[in-house]
Amino acid sequence: MEAFSQKKYHFIGIGGIGTSGLAKLLIKHGASVSGSDMADSPVLQDLQTLGAQIHIGHKPENIPPEARAVVISAAIAAGNPELARAGERGLPIHKYAEMLGRMFDQYEGIAVAGTHGKSTASAWIAYILEKGGQSPSFIIGADVPQLGGSSGVGAGRAFVAEACEYDRSFLNLHPHIAVILNIEQDHLDYYRDEDEIIDAFTEFASQVKPGGTLIANGDDKNVHRVLRRIPPDTKILTCGLQPANDIRADRTAIREGLYEFELIRSGSPVGNTRISIPGKHNIANALAAAAAGLAAGLDPQTVVQHLGGFTGIDRRLMFKAQINGITILDDYAHHPTEIRASLQAIRDRYSPKRLWCVFQPHQYSRTRFLLDDFAESFKLADKTIVPEIYFVRDTAESRKTVNAEMLAQRIRQNGSKAVFIPDFPGIVEHVKQHAQPGDLVVTMGAGTIWKVADEYIQWLRKHHQ
Repeated sequence: MEAFSQKKYHFIGIGGIGTSGLAKLLIKHGASVSGSDMADSPVLQDLQTLGAQIHIGHKPENIPPEARAVVISAAIAAGNPELARAGERGLPIHKYAEMLGRMFDQYEGIAVAGTHGKSTASAWIAYILEKGGQSPSFIIGADVPQLGGSSGVGAGRAFVAEACEYDRSFLNLHPHIAVILNIEQDHLDYYRDEDEIIDAFTEFASQVKPGGTLIANGDDKNVHRVLRRIPPDTKILTCGLQPANDIRADRTAIREGLYEFELIRSGSPVGNTRISIPGKHNIANALAAAAAGLAAGLDPQTVVQHLGGFTGIDRRLMFKAQINGITILDDYAHHPTEIRASLQAIRDRYSPKRLWCVFQPHQYSRTRFLLDDFAESFKLADKTIVPEIYFVRDTAESRKTVNAEMLAQRIRQNGSKAVFIPDFPGIVEHVKQHAQPGDLVVTMGAGTIWKVADEYIQWLRKHHQ
């Protein structure tokens, strides 16, 4: 890894999941790392332990004189004072995705793309490779308890990371193994329409290195549109439930809320497994992980042996507590398809008397473009509570054309119970008054809605010891 040894990098926004993981990898390969972020955290303390020079707050003087390049997270605005100083000094400035791409070229990169499931599938792949003895490096978009965190530096050749389609950032990656889980409309604040999204995924799929493998969901119609357009010499492994797939699940059944199936490879049975995380959608994630493990050189028996041992990642159908007969979960779902899948998985796993969904919409633009789909997606909830929309990189136009109250109204018009309660304390108070033993409350969304679950749990523990 001579490309990185002895170089000195400064990270602006080093505390993020992706940037901190990348910083750890650079330190491992002999680079000197400094960085800044707005607030202290265990992540920053861990980096300091590894030798990184960390600053709290963004100031021009944070960039050390010996820095030779700057890496910025996606959240850094153009007016950032450290970014301005880097420009004045003429330092090369790399976006996180660009730097990830450069690191990928030093490994046998496994890049996981798709509208849904990237974090779960990436973590599952890293877990199987670790159990199979390959000691991978990885950067995952959520904490993975079984892997000791959201990122890790292994001794092996494999490097697993998510490949995000927003801003076409995944086009910085030239993986040895590329995975496409699914393709749907999302990020319509950036992409013109579904066709443009499929164009971007096609370009990503075409960037697999010679001798590499593209793993694709053979049950997804938009993924098939990509497969018809990529270079004919690309090695493809399809996975899914349909018989035509190279890697598929047969004899699927649900037992005690969890799915079991027989893993089939090229028409031949490999073995039986029972996955440990709920939801039919996680069969697809499991198959993608199995296919990636096989493509990375693990033998089929090792793959099927460890497939069911993966227990999931932070904020994905996460069990938080059960107090006074009330179960509390937290989930990251923020797209209509994910919401439907999570609510169905919750019903399969827990069979609650009543299912309360406290959903925080994520981005005005996403809510506006997918409003009708959102309204339809809450049919499996007995009652949905909607707070104000979580603001992320939205335009003034988006904020004028939609609000959370409109979403709650549209859910009601669609025949489901929904109420708009703008603030978190008001939501907690409402749930305190109305939830009963046998009910399940799930907080859902990519923002800070998990705070509602934590506050409600504290109240339950205090009042129902």
